[in-house]
Amino acid sequence: VEVEYHEEIYRLMTTDGLTQLNNKRYFDEMLDREVARAKRYKRSFSLLVFDIDHFKKINDRFGHLAGDTILRQLGAVLLGRLRVNDVLARIGGEEFALITPEVGVDGAKELAGKINRLISDTRFDFDGTRVDVTVSVGVAEWQAHYEDPSDVYKAADEKMYEAKRTGRGRSVLFTS
Repeated sequence: VEVEYHEEIYRLMTTDGLTQLNNKRYFDEMLDREVARAKRYKRSFSLLVFDIDHFKKINDRFGHLAGDTILRQLGAVLLGRLRVNDVLARIGGEEFALITPEVGVDGAKELAGKINRLISDTRFDFDGTRVDVTVSVGVAEWQAHYEDPSDVYKAADEKMYEAKRTGRGRSVLFTS
């Protein structure tokens, strides 16, 4: 009983209550672990950072309950289409991150395109009204010269903002 109790406490501490995805705390732990693995075994991984375009407009037009509904729907759509080893997390507000172990830059670029298409092709609804949703995705692959997890996160995050500045609903790839 005590083991189950501690497992449940850990699950609650590492799960986003709204989307039931992993939360920022879990993401940070897994990113640290993946960086350590990449350094130790000279293996690659990629990081995708993305958020919902014009999310504030969704909240302003339909209300915050609509925003919550969209976040839950987006999480459910993505979760069912990832590999077991991938780590998807809601890391804040309408921002998500995806760690893809053993996936290089080409595979990550392809995955980012699939995410863009999947989200734009999905019918998101709130109270019977269709809500158009797109995401901007930044992609970065772990580089040997990076020193810590913040380096790969910063690269992917910068590219996400570039995707927003250059048209939204798209992905931008970090190249060294």
